[in-house]
Order: sequence, then structure tokens, then C-alpha cells
Amino acid sequence: MKRLFTHVAPNALASAQIKSSADAVTKTQAKSLANVLAKTLALTLCLALLTLSLAACNRSSGDYITIRIGATPTPHAEILEFISPFLLEEGIRLDIREFTEFSFPNPALSDGSLDANYFQHMPFLENYMQQSGNTLHVVGAIHIEPMGAYSQTLNDISELPIGGLVAIPDCAVNGPRALLLMQENGLLALNPDVGNRAGITDITYNPLELRFLQAGASFLPRIMLDEEADMAIINTNHVLFGAPGIDPVRDSLIMETTDSPYANMLVVRPEDADNPAILTLLRHLQSERVREFILENYSGVVPVF
Repeated sequence: MKRLFTHVAPNALASAQIKSSADAVTKTQAKSLANVLAKTLALTLCLALLTLSLAACNRSSGDYITIRIGATPTPHAEILEFISPFLLEEGIRLDIREFTEFSFPNPALSDGSLDANYFQHMPFLENYMQQSGNTLHVVGAIHIEPMGAYSQTLNDISELPIGGLVAIPDCAVNGPRALLLMQENGLLALNPDVGNRAGITDITYNPLELRFLQAGASFLPRIMLDEEADMAIINTNHVLFGAPGIDPVRDSLIMETTDSPYANMLVVRPEDADNPAILTLLRHLQSERVREFILENYSGVVPVF
């Protein structure tokens, strides 16, 4: 007789039911796992975005490497202000501290009050290290500020009168530098044995019987403007800062050449000679944009890089 139904053994039916249930469970678990993975990925992305956001907040709130740097106002501090935004982009903040007298920035650097200074030339630094016993390190040279002679009453150096009063810097480096400039222009002669350490007592020939007034470098522009001396020999940076309207190239009676050892430098303590932040600062100070900034804004100042 032909069977109308196919008989399925109980064990086989149970196995089919279990398989069907297992497939359903596997699909549910897979869907659940996919949801978990999606949520985990979303959470990870949120955490990553939060981390970036917090990092940005930290940077904006002052999480920079800070360099405390001492400088005289013009042009040094102004050049530092000019490059400050570019350094911020690289995570470096300049804390610029201005000095109007040359005698303070080196001691402040030596005692740790500053991380760097930018105001001086090599003869000045060498004199400081010899006198103090402290050692500082030159990272690089930036520009020369030639020393020149200025007057409110003279139009030419040949008009300097007999017995005229000449104001010069009172420091142990720039004072001799002023006398050497006068010697180069035939106004006097110095003892050849003293070189760049010459003082007034080392003058061996003074045909105009000139007299000398020694004063702090920052006071010399005012002495010149107030006609307290017939002529004052002044660093270019002090002319630019202390005598607005006076153009060093146009108005100087005599001026040093740029072929001199008086390039102004970036200086640090020896342990910071290879500090990456300091080297980044030097890179910006010796950049083409700084060269253009100096030439456009500071008459008589000459980049040396």
C-alpha cells in the first residue's frame, strides 16, 4: 500500500527543532554583537574627539613651552614680538622682558631668572664672563647695530670744535668701541697696546683737546638731543629707541662699518645650547621674514645671517 505520510523519528524531529532554534539564536547573537561593536566604535570615536578637544583647550589655555628672554627694547624686543605669533604656532610662548641698561640681562640669565637673552655682541659677552666668572653660550648671531656719532649742532665731523665735549658710553666694552671709532676717523690716537680695552687715559694724541662725558648708553640720546655735549657716540639701537626721528644712516656724522665683531646674538646658559625650543627660536630669528622686517623698519641695522 502506498504511504500517504512520511514518518519522522522523534529524535530526528527534535534535532531539526534544535537546529532551527540554534540558527535563530546565532542570528540574534550576531545582531547583538554587531550592535555592541557599533556602540563601542562610536564610543571610541567620541573619546578620541573629546581627547582632541581637551588637548586644544589645554593649548589655548597656555600649555606651551615658555622661554623667558631678556632684550633691549629696539629693535630686539620688537623683533621678538614680531616672531612671537609664529612661535606660538609651534607651541612656544615668549615671555619678553625688556631692559634699558646693558648691565642686567647677563646676570639674570646666569642666575636662572631668564632662559635666554638677545641684546649683546661678543666683546660685551666676553667681558661679562671674564669679570663674573660665569659661562654663557652663543647660539647664533642676528644683526649688527653700528655705533655712530650724532649731534644737534654739527652738520659734519669737521665742525667739531677745539675743546669740544664728546659723550661716550661708560661701559668697559662700548666705551673703547667709541674711542676706536674716533681713532678710525682721525680724531685721536690710542695706545696700540690696549686694543679694544682702551680708555680715556689711553689717548696718546688729541689734537682738538676734546673732553669726554661718560654716561649710561640709554642716556646718550637725551644728552645729544638736549645739546649737553657737542657730539655723542651712540649704539644704533639706542638711537632708534631714544631719539625718534633720527635716522642712523642719514643723520650720523660718522659710523662703524658692518665688518666688525659687534653682531648681536642669542645667548643662553651652556646646558640649553641644544634645547629644541631655543633652536626653534634661533630658526625664526634667522628667517627671511625677520631679515625683511629688520631692513624695512630699522635704518642702519644690518642682518648677518
